[in-house]
Amino acid sequence: MRKVTFTRLDEGTTEEHRYARSVSVDTWRHILPDRIMAQLRMLSEVELAWPVNDYDHSLQTATRCLRDGQDEETVVCALMHDIGEAVGPANHGEIAAAVLRPYISAANHWMIQHHPVFQGYYFWHHTGRDRNAREQFRGHPHFERTVRFCERWDMPSFDPKYDSYPLEFFEPMIRRIFGREAFAGGEG
Repeated sequence: MRKVTFTRLDEGTTEEHRYARSVSVDTWRHILPDRIMAQLRMLSEVELAWPVNDYDHSLQTATRCLRDGQDEETVVCALMHDIGEAVGPANHGEIAAAVLRPYISAANHWMIQHHPVFQGYYFWHHTGRDRNAREQFRGHPHFERTVRFCERWDMPSFDPKYDSYPLEFFEPMIRRIFGREAFAGGEG
């Protein structure tokens, strides 16, 4: 692969920038799915008090979503909904949504970004928090979608006996979703 000659972004020619951009897009389209799967596997490295680790929880959530007949994009979102736990547990929904944003619909982006507050409905009252915090979003077009995500797929996915599909089963889906055109808005 040839390298561009500029050492500052404001010095490159149109041809060089177009070339560099095409190499970047092609490279990331190829390696990003592997990095995503590695990040998901990292979720298995931390054992907390839950009956399953975040990796198994993610596989369960995606498997339930798939078995419930959801589309591939939503299944991949279910698989990745907690990927942010590895680097930012306090804002993991925002992190997962940011990673997914260039590749998914606005509805799925909003659902993943806000799922932690909606998930709180099922347990926050046991920890001194307001279980009804999700009500601040009532009336939003994606409110019911996010309720359904948590109720049907996220909330029940802490069962060590649940028969989840392995990550390898979801790999082709991950590759298709992250193989979509991204960076269309000119971001980095």
